[in-house]
Order: sequence, then C-alpha cells, then structure tokens
Amino acid sequence: MRSQLNRRLLLGAGFFLSVGGTACAQTAPARNLTVFKTPTCPCCDGWIAHMRQAGFTTTVTVVPDLQPIRSSRGLPDALASCHTGLVGGYLVEGHVPAQDVIRLIAERPTAVGLAVPAMPLGSPGMETPQGHQDPYETLLVLRSGATRVFARHNQPA
Repeated sequence: MRSQLNRRLLLGAGFFLSVGGTACAQTAPARNLTVFKTPTCPCCDGWIAHMRQAGFTTTVTVVPDLQPIRSSRGLPDALASCHTGLVGGYLVEGHVPAQDVIRLIAERPTAVGLAVPAMPLGSPGMETPQGHQDPYETLLVLRSGATRVFARHNQPA
C-alpha cells in the first residue's frame, strides 16, 4: 500500500513538473526572424549567421530595394542600413547584436524596433580580420520616429 502511495506521489510530481515546464516554454518569446536583404550584400550573411548562432530561426528574402519595407513599418530613412529584419512584431534594422533583439522581444516596449544605422566595424557581421571595433549604439526607434539609446557597444573603458 505504501509503495503504491509513493508511486502515485512520484507520478503526480512528475506530471506537475512536466506541465510546468511546458507552460514556461510556451511563454518564451518566439525567435522567428525574417530578414530582407539585397542580393549584393555579403555582410548581411554574417549578421544572419550571428542571429542563427544565438538561436533565431531565420527566413531570408532577397529584394531589390529595402526602402518600401522600412517605410511601411515606420522606420525613418536616416536610420537605414543594409538589411531589415522582422521579429515578434518589431523591425530590426542593420547590425543589431542578438542580445539586444532578445532583450527587445522580452521587454516588449512600445516601439517600431531597433536600429544600428550605417555599418559600424566590429558589429555582428562587420567583424574585421584585425579585430577593429568602432563604438556604436543600438537605437530604440519609437513610433514617432524619435530614438533613444537602447544599448552601447564597443565603448572605450
């Protein structure tokens, strides 16, 4: 009788833990990333590889012009870079580090998304053989078109 009770408790605890684990897994933000890029940009492939290494599932669409995608989602032209991503309802413009995107989809701010304007050396996909790293900022793009600093990278100590 006692062994049956212990077995029931053990099975009940296992069921509870498995359901709890499933619930936690379902609340994690999705990491499905759609990337739009032009056919002639090799650094975009480096950024896509960086995102895949960070656990993002990527779909790549090659287009002749990124401007219509950016403008339809509210990204000012001044923040444009060489590729545009969409993840979790947000736009990700340029060489944004994966950890910034992960933070974005976890915090879910009211915003268009993130941007790293231009193509700073040392950002994901823009690594150099010499290891040069320009300081740069990831900007949170608000719906008004205004920005605020979301993260700083490669800052001097």
